[in-house]
Amino acid sequence: MLYDTALDLRSHSSARLDLEIKSADRAAANSAGSDTPKERKRARRYRPRRTTSDRVREALLTLADERADLLTHEEKAWNSITFSGTRHEVMLDFNGAEAVLAGEEFIAELPEHEFRIPGQLVADATIGEVDHRFGADERMVVTAVLLLLEEV
Repeated sequence: MLYDTALDLRSHSSARLDLEIKSADRAAANSAGSDTPKERKRARRYRPRRTTSDRVREALLTLADERADLLTHEEKAWNSITFSGTRHEVMLDFNGAEAVLAGEEFIAELPEHEFRIPGQLVADATIGEVDHRFGADERMVVTAVLLLLEEV
């Protein structure tokens, strides 16, 4: 049986196009000769939706000047008669002298920081606990607690 490499390349390149072409590029691809009905149906690349927890972690790590490592993140839902929301407890590890300085700035800025999390209002942002170890391997572990309310 003969093997035609040109056929193989065409099938792989069109499969790759199906996954990588965005809707704005479809018209250009269709005008470039891919007018068969099968090629008009393009597979959409799976993009996981970012959750509120993902956004909280991202906001805290950005506030920490990207110098912290995430140790834990616990989320607990809560409701009252007038409000519903979540409580987030996040432990961040600041390892090294420069990171500890960034951690001290993080502690000072957290309570007054204006968070921008879509659909959520940060009602309270506090520091729950700080474990600071001095010496050659200076390290600080900070526990931040955020109370989020769902915007209606």
